[in-house]
Amino acid sequence: MTFQPEIHRHADFDALAQSLSAWTQALLSAGIATRGQASLVVPGGRTPAPWFDLLSQADLAWERVRVTLSDERWVDAGNIASNERLVRERLLRGKAAAALFAGLRNGAATAAEGAREAWQSLQALQRPFDVVVLGMGEDGHFASLFPGDVASLHGLDATLSPGCVAVQAPAEPRERISLNLAALLQARHLALLVTGARKLALIDEQQHGAGEALPVRALLQQRVAPLSVWWSP
Repeated sequence: MTFQPEIHRHADFDALAQSLSAWTQALLSAGIATRGQASLVVPGGRTPAPWFDLLSQADLAWERVRVTLSDERWVDAGNIASNERLVRERLLRGKAAAALFAGLRNGAATAAEGAREAWQSLQALQRPFDVVVLGMGEDGHFASLFPGDVASLHGLDATLSPGCVAVQAPAEPRERISLNLAALLQARHLALLVTGARKLALIDEQQHGAGEALPVRALLQQRVAPLSVWWSP
């Protein structure tokens, strides 16, 4: 098994979304055929929405697919900033409405209080996860593991037990919850979804250990789960 990330380059985001959708469908179908069910971890933010739109119409046995998020803002599910809201509006509709969804936000007052319960809610998902797709910010964060945040640094320790960690983001809403690196690496297939030349250059820099170490370096240099990078301008 190779751990040098394979980079899938696309002319534009429409082409990327089409390609990533086909890849995801194939892997989920294989998981269902082999193990009777499949699990999918998706990122938050607006970038994956076109991929969600395509995937929602895929011919899959969606009732055998369980979906969750890599991270979540600690806001109500109806809040415009909620990752769960985007997933329900753009992915869990059409044919994919039959999928089972496990959100990370619960009734706890704070992310710190709700982290353990959030992880417990994911125990019904098949692990290793069949597919984990992550986004990356220009500051090198992925999921909600941010540079300069003590809790995020703790979450990047792959030797810890898999779980959820409460973190503080640099922008509002600051309170967030994220799967830690150990949990995200429990994946049969791991993908990093990025756009723009700046982010591609950052990936190359972090992969080769140049410059300041940012969170994504831990993902790129890990030797646990095979990683592919899906890029468009």
